[in-house]
Amino acid sequence: MCAAALEEYCGSTFWNASYLKRPDPDLPLCVEQTVLVWIPLCFLWLCAPWHLLALCQSAKVNTKQLSKLYICKQLVVSLLFLTAIAHLGVTLGEDFGPNSDQSSKNAGVYYANPVLLAVTWILVLLCHEGLRRAGAIDSTSIFLFWLLLVVCDIFPFQTLLREAVRLGEVRDVPRFSLFYISFGLELIALVLSTVADIPPEAKDFIKKNPEAGAAFLSRITFNWLNSMVLKGYKQPLVQEDMWDLNESDSTAFINERFQHFMKPELDAARVRFQNKMKKKSAKTRDSAQEDPQQNGLSSGLGKGVSQDVLMMEERGKREDEKKKKDNKEEENYPNSWLITTIYKTFKRILIESVCFKLLQDVLTFVSPQLLKLMVSFTQDKSRHAWEGYLYAVLLMVVALLQSLTLQQYFQRCHVLGMKVRTALMAAVYKKALVVSNDTRKESTVGETVNLMSADAQRFNDVTTSIHLLWSCPLQIIISIVFLWLELGPSVLAGLGVMVLIIPTNALLATKARKLQIENMKFKDKRMKIMNEILNGIKILKLYAWEPSFQKQVEDIRGEELKAMKKITYLQSISILTFRCSPALVSLATFAIFVRVSNDNVLTAEKAFTSISLFNILRAPLAMLPMLIASIVQTAVSKNRLEKFLAGEDIDSDIVCQDPSFNTAVSVCDGSFAWEKDAKPLLKDVNLDIEPGRLVAVVGAVGSGKSSLMSALLGEMHSTKGFINIRGSLAFVPQQAWIQNATLRDNILFGSPHEEENFKKVIQACALAPDLELLPGGDLTEIGEKGINLSGGQKQRVSLARAVYSQADIYLLDDPLSAVDSHVGKHLFEKVIGPNGILKNKTRILVTHGISFLPYVDEIVVLENGVISEVGSYENLRASGGAFSKFLDTYAKEQSNQRNSETGEGQDAEDFELIPDGDNAQPDGPLEDTVSLTLKRENSIRRSQRNGRFDVRLRRNTSIKKSANAYEPQKGQKLIEKETMETGQVKLAVFLQYLRAMGWGYSAMVFLSYFTQNAALIGQNLWLSDWTGDSVEYYNMTYPSWKRDTRVGVFGALGVAQGLFLFLGTLLLANASIDAARILHSRLLNNILRVPMVFFDTTPIGRVINRFAKDIFTIDEAIPTNLRACLQCLLVVLGTIFVICLATPFFAIVIIPLALIYFFVQRFYIATSRQLRRLDSVSRSPIYSHFGETVSGLSVIRAYKHQERFLKHNEVTIDENLKSIYLRIMSDRWLAIRLEFVGNLVVFFAALFAVISRDSIDSNVVGLSVSYALSVTETLNWLVRMTSELETNIVAVERVNEYTHLKNEADWVADTRPPQMWPEAGRVQFENYKVRYRPELDLVLHGITCDIDSTEKIGIVGRTGAGKSSLTNCLFRIIEAAEGRILIDDVDIATIGLHDLRNRLTIIPQDPVLFSGSLRMNLDPFDKFSDEEIWRVLELSHLKSYVSGLQEGLQHKVAEGGENLSVGQRQLLCLARALLRKSRILILDEATAAVDLETDNLIQNTIRKEFSDCTVLTIAHRLHSIMDSSRVMVLDAGKIVEFDSPSNLLEKEGHFYAMAKDAGITLESSTHL
Repeated sequence: MCAAALEEYCGSTFWNASYLKRPDPDLPLCVEQTVLVWIPLCFLWLCAPWHLLALCQSAKVNTKQLSKLYICKQLVVSLLFLTAIAHLGVTLGEDFGPNSDQSSKNAGVYYANPVLLAVTWILVLLCHEGLRRAGAIDSTSIFLFWLLLVVCDIFPFQTLLREAVRLGEVRDVPRFSLFYISFGLELIALVLSTVADIPPEAKDFIKKNPEAGAAFLSRITFNWLNSMVLKGYKQPLVQEDMWDLNESDSTAFINERFQHFMKPELDAARVRFQNKMKKKSAKTRDSAQEDPQQNGLSSGLGKGVSQDVLMMEERGKREDEKKKKDNKEEENYPNSWLITTIYKTFKRILIESVCFKLLQDVLTFVSPQLLKLMVSFTQDKSRHAWEGYLYAVLLMVVALLQSLTLQQYFQRCHVLGMKVRTALMAAVYKKALVVSNDTRKESTVGETVNLMSADAQRFNDVTTSIHLLWSCPLQIIISIVFLWLELGPSVLAGLGVMVLIIPTNALLATKARKLQIENMKFKDKRMKIMNEILNGIKILKLYAWEPSFQKQVEDIRGEELKAMKKITYLQSISILTFRCSPALVSLATFAIFVRVSNDNVLTAEKAFTSISLFNILRAPLAMLPMLIASIVQTAVSKNRLEKFLAGEDIDSDIVCQDPSFNTAVSVCDGSFAWEKDAKPLLKDVNLDIEPGRLVAVVGAVGSGKSSLMSALLGEMHSTKGFINIRGSLAFVPQQAWIQNATLRDNILFGSPHEEENFKKVIQACALAPDLELLPGGDLTEIGEKGINLSGGQKQRVSLARAVYSQADIYLLDDPLSAVDSHVGKHLFEKVIGPNGILKNKTRILVTHGISFLPYVDEIVVLENGVISEVGSYENLRASGGAFSKFLDTYAKEQSNQRNSETGEGQDAEDFELIPDGDNAQPDGPLEDTVSLTLKRENSIRRSQRNGRFDVRLRRNTSIKKSANAYEPQKGQKLIEKETMETGQVKLAVFLQYLRAMGWGYSAMVFLSYFTQNAALIGQNLWLSDWTGDSVEYYNMTYPSWKRDTRVGVFGALGVAQGLFLFLGTLLLANASIDAARILHSRLLNNILRVPMVFFDTTPIGRVINRFAKDIFTIDEAIPTNLRACLQCLLVVLGTIFVICLATPFFAIVIIPLALIYFFVQRFYIATSRQLRRLDSVSRSPIYSHFGETVSGLSVIRAYKHQERFLKHNEVTIDENLKSIYLRIMSDRWLAIRLEFVGNLVVFFAALFAVISRDSIDSNVVGLSVSYALSVTETLNWLVRMTSELETNIVAVERVNEYTHLKNEADWVADTRPPQMWPEAGRVQFENYKVRYRPELDLVLHGITCDIDSTEKIGIVGRTGAGKSSLTNCLFRIIEAAEGRILIDDVDIATIGLHDLRNRLTIIPQDPVLFSGSLRMNLDPFDKFSDEEIWRVLELSHLKSYVSGLQEGLQHKVAEGGENLSVGQRQLLCLARALLRKSRILILDEATAAVDLETDNLIQNTIRKEFSDCTVLTIAHRLHSIMDSSRVMVLDAGKIVEFDSPSNLLEKEGHFYAMAKDAGITLESSTHL
């Protein structure tokens, strides 16, 4: 019916199948005139309304100059309009012209088509104008319209041509020429529509973000990224190279949208929650009564376990409590609103990705069907060749479409993941700024940072693959349906095998996870010990204890590798099941299929179609369990995020800001508590403070002084009363909060920089001398938590920030306690006091310093949270109340402190030749004292910095543009140094790794993998041969022996495959564990033998990193990468081999394809690696800034700077997003290009199969094309894996770098000292000179002296005189530059280090303990008996303490000895010395660490126990060496005086001056 109407409309036949049944097929004219014209037009008419909307909406016509491109487009379309009119004219002329033939009129189509086209062209003109007004760059729909039009016009194009060629003339010249003219114009229009029309005003923006200016084709092929990839290939990318983000990807935009949807969702959830709580309240009461017993029980159990590590027990207990708490608080917060919020925020991108995924899933199943048609075509030699070419082209087109949709889907998903992570991070940050103290208490800073890093990242990972939840089941169902159609019920056999494999894998995975957790424990343990070894390396060297610790680490490492071996064995089983599942599945299916009945013959189309279907099925079956596991993990993160984000906000109405009050601060009858339902800490506070007064708040420790400050800041819950504050606040907390920024930024804190004011503040806060010492002045970058400032400096910076902010009211929470007393005095005079900078402001000062109290206007005395007295100093003094008691107790303490202050904190630091601050005359000018103190602080800080350097290093890597030109360079240098390791190095490093694995192992691994692949190919060839039987035994009964042989061999080859794969994986596992063991033990062995200088100049973080990150990479990442690379490579080679075997022509194409592949990969790897690195470098500032914010919350809130911090957070996250976004895009850039190569492989495999179909079997065609179809994915993997391997193999290089560091002298040399050496204990220095490093100056300038047996020598001198260097030389921590030291006439330079160090004893300045038992800390080699150990504990006054411990000598010492007091640690060091009891004792006297009592104990024990030894004491307190036989006074590395103390005092030289400062005179020394 329809056809008849169409035929009348066309005036010719609509459809005739005979057209296609000939070698040169064609379409009937009528189809070309109707269907092929209507398809593109319908498409355009459907899309046009969107473009026309813009015309109606934008009233203001953009009359700026029209771009050339726009004019060209409109011109082309106008010409097309003219051709349409001309067409109509021709038809009219023929029908109604003067010489028209009345009998035959033209058919309707000749009128309709020109009219349709003319209307369409007008529509296109309007669309173009609409686009221009909307400011669009190009239009997808219009491009697709032109593309469809050109494709549809190709058919009439060749019809007309062929007709003209056949007839030898053109019948209808006007229509013929008009058609070709319009075809040409359409082509031009198609080309024009691929170009982006960029308005001139957007040019600059597009330079910074090329994506915004990319046309449709460039967007789907990611061509706009080319310039970045090229740049990355030429030179390492840096943060400045990153492009700007699209508006819709920026943090601010995402956050705004997210918050917009979050608010209503959260409010609804809160309502639901309150309703639920009302119902639950009765239940909760009952459960509350049962709970206490449980808690008591758990702690009882914890105490009973004796051997368990204290720390672990603590942690366990905490976890138990946490679990209980979790159960109790199961849903103790509004929940299930986060997912809906995320959905609503990102609805559009989700729906887009669903469409792409659906399309891609459907296309996936088209290829096997085409393959089937292809195979049946090659079987039937009578069919026309064009069919084959059609299938080849269709395979190519389907594969291309599949690639394009897949990449668009991936791009959407990854960007979605990135956006979700951003939204959550921004939300968490925003919440952290307003969170109430209750919620804050529930989670530590670390946990909150974790919400931002780990939990948000989890969401990111899950959202990228969330669509698999519906797509996997869909794919599985479709595959099964198609397989059923192919093979009938026997599919169930194969399916059964697959379903069985899944739980086995799940089981293996859970087992592996358990082992993994165990393995992580060993890793942590090993890292803990390594950390201690590196922090206490000096002690290990002095005591010659390295072997003991090396053994400890090696033992743990052994355990760790054992666990790893188990894991890798499990992994190899699961790999076996996964890689062999296709073979097993096809074996089961085909065997059953041919067994079921004799009629079932396996044909090529059946076999290969089902194999490619099974391959499709494999991915979703593997993905589903993984996805479900990660969703379960994300559910935990969801709960944590919901709990945090739904927590209470701080109540902003506690503090009123009413300007009508005439007091600056007034508190009326206020009671304040830290938590909502807790007892108030401050009770009935009434306080009125006049503007401009200085009020001191005093009270005993814990009386609520800081709480009062917090209450004024509005950080506490007010249970009654109110607070009013008139004016702005500045706040100096008790513990200074310093940001990781320049010193200037820390002080300005967001205010504009005014030089005069700034200088004034710096002077007043005594920071000027510090700025001279800091390398960059006020532009010096301060490390995290102010790591490169001393405590006093931090406090002064914190004070300077407050002063600079020029607020009305200053809350100063004990800022003077962290600074030395004279600096405190300076700050009080110049800043806080009645004549300071702030004299006209209101100041509330919490203080312990009594000396300042007479100068304040008013004193508030707090006692147990109640204000007991208020008044001036004199009144309170006279009243005899709490205040005078307070004065008495503190006066005592202060006088004690004064006595012990002499000599405090002089660090044994040898690089600084600075006169010692403590010996400066106290009556000198104040400024001088400050600067001296500062200098001393600086020298102490330098010595400490060695231990705390790693944090600062990480800072410099994130390149900051600061005003200082040298800083960024420093940062960049660090990064570049790591990147240089590309190119040539790789092969050598790779060989190093193979060598560590063992050549034999390596060869065997390669061989077994190779054999496995050979078996796989053999199996497939056997299959293709098997399918040949269907032709051979056509219409005959299939012999059962033949059938059994076929199935048998097929199965046997499958089993062989599995065996060799398993063997290879096992061998590789063993080999890689060997390699890991060798590389680690070499590294450890060498690090322990490196001279001390190395540790002084290398941040510990760097060394730790070698043991943590790099060893982890060698343990886990490299073996996996290596295996994946090897397998992918062999699969690709196998594919090429099979295709070449089937169609030898294919060999021609390999070379160009390989070249394309190689170039794409080289370009990608360079760029991708750099982007990854930038991502991780730009990620850390986000977390550190967040950590900083959380710890400085009260300060930020006090200054009301929340907005500024939010903005800064957005900027930081954006910096990170730039590299993440480009990384996602670069992955897609690579994938689309590789898939294109893969698609070409498919195309050529099919094409050559068609070309040479006469010479080859259909079954081989099936084989080669099905192989080609699977190659795309493998190619993709290969590049990913090789690039990862390249990135990771650097770890081997980094580890090797540290195994070849120069060592110190041998531990045991050929010349060994006598067994009892040193017997007398005589020490002689002969013209001894030494320097720390070759390039530095001498520290000791030719020391010559004799020390007799059993002499007691005191060594004194100012900081940097070389006292500590002397001990370092005795132990050969530094080697002589000239001269020698003799001990009992043996030159110490000739014997082994351990022989020397084992025979000397030192009690070091800072007591270092290692985690382990007490016994291990005293005797790591188990040389002594328990009796001996108890004896020395008694002598060192520790016996009573140790015997009181539950575990006695096995008592576990925490890391760094933190569960012992400093005094006890010092006594333990004494016990170590007593246990070794050698003839020479060096005593590096502890500074302020020990109270006087312990000090006396140590001195007496040493006098008694070491009376027959030579004792060298490096003294900081002169009192302790007044009874020495002789005193050596060092100055600038020379001995200036060396005599008995009494003689030196009479001489009135250096020693006399020092003694006078310490208050020792001749008279007092005679009493000693």
